[in-house]
Amino acid sequence: MGSGQTVTVYGAYGHTGRFVVAHLLERGFVPVLSGRDADKLRQLAASFPGLDVRPASVDDTAALDRALVGADAVINSAGPFATTAAPVIEAALRAGIPYVDVAAEIEANVDTFTVFADRARAARAVIVPAMAFYGGLGDLLATAAMGDWTTADEAHIAYGLSSWHPTAGTRAAGEVSHGRRGGQRVRYTKGRLAYHDDQPTVLKWHFPEPMGIRDVMGEFTMADVVTIPSHLSIPEVSTHMATEAARELAASDTPAPTVTDDGRSDQTFLVDAVVRSGGTERRAVARGRDIYAVTAPLAVEAVHRILTGRTRTVGVASAGEIFDAPDFLRALSPHITVELRP
Repeated sequence: MGSGQTVTVYGAYGHTGRFVVAHLLERGFVPVLSGRDADKLRQLAASFPGLDVRPASVDDTAALDRALVGADAVINSAGPFATTAAPVIEAALRAGIPYVDVAAEIEANVDTFTVFADRARAARAVIVPAMAFYGGLGDLLATAAMGDWTTADEAHIAYGLSSWHPTAGTRAAGEVSHGRRGGQRVRYTKGRLAYHDDQPTVLKWHFPEPMGIRDVMGEFTMADVVTIPSHLSIPEVSTHMATEAARELAASDTPAPTVTDDGRSDQTFLVDAVVRSGGTERRAVARGRDIYAVTAPLAVEAVHRILTGRTRTVGVASAGEIFDAPDFLRALSPHITVELRP
């Protein structure tokens, strides 16, 4: 449990941020509500009486520092992370506290590894980007599937989403990433990120039953192509998306997610992580509901493990590198069902 430790949540009033705040409280932490919009923070605080509210713009260094005063860690849930990640990381480094974010933006995650790796390692600071459904979960699954392998030829993460109603934050982040790559698509091949103009292809993916064979958009590239190769020796990493979900994300008239009585949407998911070496294949499968809601226990469990010393390294590190992947996945059992298939 959190034992009353304080965690600043930047972007607390966003769709995912609200889940993070609620889950921190469930785990015994004390959230501090922060973000750019003071009015939205005050409205959120009405639902969580007694929590501290500290508005801060990313271009206001003093306000960011005040937002982290007395905090034991910070979770950044405010996209686009191309704008927010670096300033909040800088504030965390000044405060001497761990930083975790839920960024799904490929370029923003690359920036975090590139810009902050040396400084964070020298300061023995902990920075964990992409600690979310995209980037974090796939990395944990691939790492667990690897088992005792030290290398593999390829890794594939196939996302079997029943639907995808994107939040405003997801759309904004997608627009930023699309602009940064000049409209090109991206893949991870031959040990590096490569940008290209190839048209997407539809593949048949053999999901575990009862889902079975489904059409997926091939190379629907997500943050896993940053997190997985950051620590695993795998030269080819691909992610694929159920065609129905990909089309909903692309459609401008797809509504934002709506939640049911238990606070989550009725969206279900199956994440199929496959690693291959020679003619041998290993697999890890995760099932659950609501990709945004599931991000909260991922991020909060990461903070809990960092603050209790259950980490394997310092510096900028992905989930699979810094945590014991099988043990971390087992800890998510109330929220995600995981099956390892060696």
